[in-house]
Amino acid sequence: MCCEQNARFMQNRELSWLRFNQRVLEEACDPAVPLGERLRFVTIFASNLDEFFMIRVGSLYTLAAMGDERQDNKSGLTAAQQLSAIYRRAQELSALRDRTYEEINRSLSGCGLCEVQPGALPADERRSLKDWFCENVLPLLSPQVIDANHPFPHLQNKALYVVAELRGRDRSILGIVPVPAFVQPIVYVSQQPGRYVRTENLIIEHIGMVFDGWKPGACSCVSVTRNADITPDEEEGRDLDDDFRGRMKRLLKDRPRLAAVRMECSAPLSPATEELLCKKLSLQSGQIFVTSAPLRMGYVFSLLDKLPPPLRQQLLYPPFAPQRTLVPANMIRTVRQHDVLLSYPFESMEPFLQLVREAAFDPDVLTIKITIYRLSSRARLVEYLCAAAENGKEVTVLIELRARFDEQNNIDWSERLEEAGCRVIYGFDGFKVHSKICLITLRAKGKIMHLTQIGTGNYNEKTAAMYTDLSLITADAGIGADAADFFKNMQTANLEGSYRHLLVSPFQLKKRLIGLIEAEAQKGEKGRIIMKMNSMTDFDIMEKLSEASCAGARIDLIIRGICCLLPGVSGKTENIRVTSIVGRFLEHSRIFCFGEGRDAQIFIGSADAMTRNTERRVEIACPVFDTQARGEILHILDVLLRDNVKARRLTPDGTYSRLETGTSPLCAQEYFMDEAQQKAREIAPQKPAGFLQRIVRRK
Repeated sequence: MCCEQNARFMQNRELSWLRFNQRVLEEACDPAVPLGERLRFVTIFASNLDEFFMIRVGSLYTLAAMGDERQDNKSGLTAAQQLSAIYRRAQELSALRDRTYEEINRSLSGCGLCEVQPGALPADERRSLKDWFCENVLPLLSPQVIDANHPFPHLQNKALYVVAELRGRDRSILGIVPVPAFVQPIVYVSQQPGRYVRTENLIIEHIGMVFDGWKPGACSCVSVTRNADITPDEEEGRDLDDDFRGRMKRLLKDRPRLAAVRMECSAPLSPATEELLCKKLSLQSGQIFVTSAPLRMGYVFSLLDKLPPPLRQQLLYPPFAPQRTLVPANMIRTVRQHDVLLSYPFESMEPFLQLVREAAFDPDVLTIKITIYRLSSRARLVEYLCAAAENGKEVTVLIELRARFDEQNNIDWSERLEEAGCRVIYGFDGFKVHSKICLITLRAKGKIMHLTQIGTGNYNEKTAAMYTDLSLITADAGIGADAADFFKNMQTANLEGSYRHLLVSPFQLKKRLIGLIEAEAQKGEKGRIIMKMNSMTDFDIMEKLSEASCAGARIDLIIRGICCLLPGVSGKTENIRVTSIVGRFLEHSRIFCFGEGRDAQIFIGSADAMTRNTERRVEIACPVFDTQARGEILHILDVLLRDNVKARRLTPDGTYSRLETGTSPLCAQEYFMDEAQQKAREIAPQKPAGFLQRIVRRK
């Protein structure tokens, strides 16, 4: 009964995510988006769907295989029922992806950039490609037939394979050819740069040479998606004293061998081949996706990056670099004078990196402590932390090794940090540390003081240029004291510490957020709530928002991805409006605003309103006290809520609708880019003497 009541104003998490990915694909369908960027959105859609199957479908697949009949508390669906709905909807989206890719490829052909099929080329170009194939690919292939003496091989997660039906004198057999990951994914057709073929299609074109002595029949390229949801906290037989980093290394080796949850094919399989593959991979026919789009599209990013300038101008967004809107001679001195709020990717991450670099060499700095969840493959932050340790500072790094798909990268960085003399600690069993906090402690005029940075996104220099995030740097003594207590609690394995200003999960954040929602509900029609995040799934928070709506409070939720709360439902969520923005940059910042004007309580942090964030992770949300920083955040929320170009509104039936732009179109991300560029131009004459010379010398 409870599930039936909730279903009135809540929807299933997984189906909501698929609607989010549909919005990504809709960007690829939008004729107002440059053609090259549309191709990039197809690639992002495919990558998103891959990860969804590996993690979310993989987890449900495990539950269904165990016969788990528990119902989702939002929709009343069991794991098996969710899987059935997911596969059905995913098939529809994959078909839309195929049509979109084919349309974009046709349009790109008019610009001289497109994929072509080897068999459709003129004879001279086919000969040239055959020569290249024989020299660069054929010697590297390891074809195999499947019979009693050649057992079915393990198909790696998301690797490409060409399967071919082969006929000999007295039998028919199946052949499999792995497409080596180290072979270039595309080959340009020599006579017209910009036209290219995919390497797997070259293998199919010359399959007779690959299986010499056999007569090839139907061929297809296949890719298997496997469950990748490794859970180190549930590893059986582990030693509690075992090194966590070593345990993660072992689990990463197991990931490629987990159960298959999907198989993609570039062409329909014969009944015999489909039956064999399904049997070997324990798949059903509904888990097979036949697609005409490339099965692996990672090459698109380098393809677009290498475009000549005229094509870049024609096919891509105008170039934009994060702006230096703050260029202090001394960042530590600046933060001691006033708070600094950085808005990525419109503003550069450089001021924060400058702060850490200064701290590494400042004799007054005593300690640097930081939590790390994801880093880029090249991270100046790590260089500065290592320099600080080598300069005698006490550097503590809490690095989360379970950041999904970044596990190996984080293992490598943890080893580098340890070698430099940093103290490296890890998260808790059962609780990932997802917080983004950095604490610099120094001695100033004989007194100890703290500089604290709290962010909504990772310390990743690459994603800071692609994701919208906020970074607050403050010398506020109360926040600094809380931050010091937080790190002490992390180092002493105490998850239940109390804090005066910071909202920390898993034991405080959710309770405090609910209290703030209830306070706005008590104001009735004067209540005002604005919450911006990636996703919303937490049942208790959604119930409280529904109660606040029924009390008359006006509620705006700006949620890019999953939103299980349905707005506009009579008697439940009539005063709630849900906006999703999918655009050039990935909306990633988390902002919580309760009340209006000077009395508003504003927080930024690392947590979404998801049960995993509020109950099973260590997250931090920080209050914003500084008047100017508060004004900047309220301005950001106001512009986002006025977006009528990239914004879509969630309707009571779970679908999204575009807004009418009218005569005054406003794209929030373009607005913020223009603002940042104007601000950078205004401060350019104020850069300290010698600044340009120092930049030149660094280069």
